[in-house]
Amino acid sequence: MTAPSIQCAVLGLGRLGFYHAKNLLTEVSGAAIVQVIDPLPGRAKDVAQAFGVPGYSDDVLDAFANPAVDAVVIVTPTRTHAEMIKLAASYGKDVFVEKPLTLQLDESIEVVKAVQEAGIICQVGFMRRFDPAYADAKRRIAAGEIGKPLYYKGFTRDAGAPPPEFIKDSGGLFVDCSIHDYDIARYLIGAEITAISGHGQVLKYPFMEAYDDVDQALSYFEFDNGAAGDAEASRNSPYGYDIRAEIIGSEGSLFIGELRNKSLTILNATGSSYEIIPDFQTRFHDAYCLELQHFIDCVRSRNTPIVTAEDATTNLKVALAATESMKNGKKVVLQPQASL
Repeated sequence: MTAPSIQCAVLGLGRLGFYHAKNLLTEVSGAAIVQVIDPLPGRAKDVAQAFGVPGYSDDVLDAFANPAVDAVVIVTPTRTHAEMIKLAASYGKDVFVEKPLTLQLDESIEVVKAVQEAGIICQVGFMRRFDPAYADAKRRIAAGEIGKPLYYKGFTRDAGAPPPEFIKDSGGLFVDCSIHDYDIARYLIGAEITAISGHGQVLKYPFMEAYDDVDQALSYFEFDNGAAGDAEASRNSPYGYDIRAEIIGSEGSLFIGELRNKSLTILNATGSSYEIIPDFQTRFHDAYCLELQHFIDCVRSRNTPIVTAEDATTNLKVALAATESMKNGKKVVLQPQASL
């Protein structure tokens, strides 16, 4: 007998919210969308009609109060996440929420408490853990194929800067971009970051100075098991979207990611060339689908997701420390965090 589908509502129908809704409907088994929400006049209705979703509204409370909704997928602006998750908890709705969890550490801690007290599932969208290449790296490290992991090296390069409207509420480059590296580094190394140094400056986009942000950054971090790592973040990649990582172990290394979008190389009189991955949705399509599948499976089984609100809070703490270090020019030692 087939189990009934998990009935979902998608809150926020911008580029990523629309993408998540499409993936839930076409790529994820055991899920259905019964309602879509967006405050932009007409947006929810248009998406509902395009996808054949029966319910739509411009008010998130309609989704939380809807008894047919089992879980909510929150893709609203980050500044609203804390309020959205607390509301979900109060109505007993399970939550998938995009990263970062919040922009303020105290808010993240409050969210974790609300999730724990309500007993709901809360998974945060650190999708690299679900990318097949990173997942394979995790398995190989656990199997001892490179010995003891000693060093993480990663870089996150975007082809250009988002508009000022996004930058002003993004939390800065470490919170918006490097936070992915902090999460996957913790996951692959299997340890917690205890100290970090952050460095950055504006190289290409002067408008970022008005928002106290940078377009190029580097962080160096230390782990509680003696390992170390560094992560570059850039909005200055003219050739395309570039996400790669290396794990150096005591007996070998792992390289994760590549630039090629397709296994096709063109050869002619001017040389050879190939198509580079154009954007994050192309690079991480499988990961985005697999993370939503994992969420639906966890809602059904009541198992804890492999990336939680507690993980997201730890990642935010590291990212905020990197930002602090960049501003004051000193390494920040992270104090042990009490159990959340």
